[in-house]
Amino acid sequence: MQVQQSFTGDGGSDRSPKRGVLYLVATPIGNLEDMTYRAVRILREADCIAAEDTRQTRKLLSHFDIHTRLVSYHEHNKQASGPELVRLMRDEGLAIALVSDAGLPAISDPGADLARLAAREGIAVIPVPGANAALSGLIASGLPTDRFTFIGFAPRERKELRLELERLKAAPETLLFYESPHRIEKTLEAMGEAWGMQRRVCLARELTKRYEEFVRGTIAECLEHLAVHRPQGEYVLIVEGATPEERRAAEQAWWEALTLEQHVAHYESQGDSRKDAMKKTASDRGLTKRDVYNALL
Repeated sequence: MQVQQSFTGDGGSDRSPKRGVLYLVATPIGNLEDMTYRAVRILREADCIAAEDTRQTRKLLSHFDIHTRLVSYHEHNKQASGPELVRLMRDEGLAIALVSDAGLPAISDPGADLARLAAREGIAVIPVPGANAALSGLIASGLPTDRFTFIGFAPRERKELRLELERLKAAPETLLFYESPHRIEKTLEAMGEAWGMQRRVCLARELTKRYEEFVRGTIAECLEHLAVHRPQGEYVLIVEGATPEERRAAEQAWWEALTLEQHVAHYESQGDSRKDAMKKTASDRGLTKRDVYNALL
């Protein structure tokens, strides 16, 4: 077990002078006024800033008059850059601030890998909270916020997308997706095929920016809207969870197309013994274990 105590609550520097530290610093998702005082201070005090796109981050630093050294850390160089950044923190005591292009680092970006490496080495990993597109979309969606699951970007391949949507079909919680303007209609159409066109959704685009927009309605209604108003900007797609009736239907339906032998084989493929697989099959179908056994002879 590992316990990290950061002692960040005194309003002064968060950094221990003897050990390195990794700050996960949130940056604005559009409106620069969403940058926090603490984030500006940390970026100024850090020994270096690891950025997903140094050109994009340099614009942000220029706006806030921050002159800290920038280094590159992204999906394509993380295998080499990550261990070196960890070495600098562990062996030389550097304070490194990690930022993504927008919002919270480590959410749908390679920052999660660096945070994992640092934590494994006993380096303090300190969040500096701020703007986040998924949660901003959720709280303004009008859909339930008590339970939700962040999915991120849906699979691009049609077969993989269909399998993922089938997996989520009976999920009772609100679902949060990211989607590009080029794929939002295809993703909605696939959701309509898998879950029905009457499932309620909210399309949140260009959050905190000049043309921020929320479109609320059923999948069918949102598709009609997009047919008239062509998709623009990055989207957060918020989808209501399955109703109790939908969950019961999904639970009842998964095995209906299977023969008894296929039903038993399904459980055996998950590691159950033949005996336990027949017992579970009998339970699913409201039969006795002897009925299943006799039918398979």
